[in-house]
Amino acid sequence: MVFRSHMDKALEQARAAADRGEVPVGAVIVAPDGRVVAAAGNRTRELNDPTAHAEIQALRAACADAGSERLPDHDLYVTLEPCAMCAAALAAARIRRIYYGAADPKSGGVAHGARVFSHPQSHHAPEIYDGIASEESAAILKAFFEARRKDAPD
Repeated sequence: MVFRSHMDKALEQARAAADRGEVPVGAVIVAPDGRVVAAAGNRTRELNDPTAHAEIQALRAACADAGSERLPDHDLYVTLEPCAMCAAALAAARIRRIYYGAADPKSGGVAHGARVFSHPQSHHAPEIYDGIASEESAAILKAFFEARRKDAPD
């Protein structure tokens, strides 16, 4: 099977999240046959749920699709480095690979901060590929936060 990035679909989800007023992060999960089985963007504000990150929303949908809490042959594409909460959930789901766009030095949990997968307590460490569409992923986030600062009262 030839590698095919699905980051374009994750970027679509990030843009849709921004349009809803959510922090623009998008995620998709791909099954072993190459099918996108879940696509989600952040919905923390909409659902009043601090756990409703794009990765968690996509995990829930993909697990429902698979009929299992484990996704050992599935891959995640996400526009921003997963936070510690999402990284722990991805480890619990035994996701095979994570492809992410922009690094998150402030709140990341993979290459920055908690570095969840490098801890001895981590039950699983997926393959990690960073920098996939990183410039576009970062640009969407930057534009979102610039617009919020511009619209904020002085």
